[in-house]
Amino acid sequence: MSDGKDIATATIERCRELGFASAGICEASPTRYRDEVQRWIAEGCHGTMEWLERRLDERLDPNVYLPNARSIICVGDRYHDGTRDEEEPTGGLQGRIARYARGRDYHKVLKRRLLRLAKALGSEHPDHEFRPCVDTAPLLEREHAQRAGLGLVGKNSLLIQPGVGSWMLLGAVVTTLPLTPTPALRGKDPCGSCTRCIDACPTNAITPFRVDASRCIAYSTIEHRSDVDDAMAEATGDWLFGCDICQEVCPHNQRSKRRVALSINEAYRPRHADLGLVDILDWSAEDRDETLRGSAARRATLEMWRRNALICIANAWRSDRSSMTPSLIERIRRIRDDSTEASMVRDAARRAITVSLESGVEVT
Repeated sequence: MSDGKDIATATIERCRELGFASAGICEASPTRYRDEVQRWIAEGCHGTMEWLERRLDERLDPNVYLPNARSIICVGDRYHDGTRDEEEPTGGLQGRIARYARGRDYHKVLKRRLLRLAKALGSEHPDHEFRPCVDTAPLLEREHAQRAGLGLVGKNSLLIQPGVGSWMLLGAVVTTLPLTPTPALRGKDPCGSCTRCIDACPTNAITPFRVDASRCIAYSTIEHRSDVDDAMAEATGDWLFGCDICQEVCPHNQRSKRRVALSINEAYRPRHADLGLVDILDWSAEDRDETLRGSAARRATLEMWRRNALICIANAWRSDRSSMTPSLIERIRRIRDDSTEASMVRDAARRAITVSLESGVEVT
């Protein structure tokens, strides 16, 4: 095979053999949304994620990330079939985990196969470079995946593959090898007049095709490493790590026979859909490591997990007092008053105690 089209066809077939649900190729062009990305950063919508600023030039142009880049091989892994979570039993103090983090760490699952792809292509084209990327790399992977034909970016800023949905993890290989691009999907908007994700977001983080990360539950539970304000905490509900609300309500993601039949990488089969909130209050660093071994949920520190658990406990108490026992209230009060605890943990404990006081439950 000598021309870019034949090599591209063989490359996509190789991606399928490696188990990727979707694959496509686009040119390694600079972003079409430079002004929008820079404005998003300038307005502080990235919150405390300073790493998004530090390598911004690379993020905006793949040729800064990899000099002389010509093509980007984009791949997608499906990780969920649209099945909704069952309702928690009355009084159950459980916190939910975003579906992408319920199985094995997608960074490793994706990266391992991308490395194999890059190594194989590198041996066949030794004069070219191949750099595998997951979302830790400075690459606007959703824009490139859209140009490669893997889907269309929706109003919640996620890549949606019509008929399949947005339960998809993305990876890429940036290369200096010129490859014939695959056609992008027709149209630019998979949402039409639908605003379900915008209407359902409890923190009003979503405006059409834009998410203010600083107002997003996923950000506050995973990336934000200090106190969470009262309004954000109450809106968090039972989300212990991440949030799937905008995907749960999306019409493209509703469970159907076709979507259930589509392949999901076995590595993402859930090990933890939720966790006991009271148990987390007793976690040591070793407990956290053991429970979350091999999971992307290790992103949150021990203190963040305890903060998040206390936020979810307070929210559970607002609607159901059955678990509001004097012994648990006293336990949380000790956390609130312990000067050795992290500020964010004590602040979350304070919030839970306030809810208990408003309910009239007394500590004996």
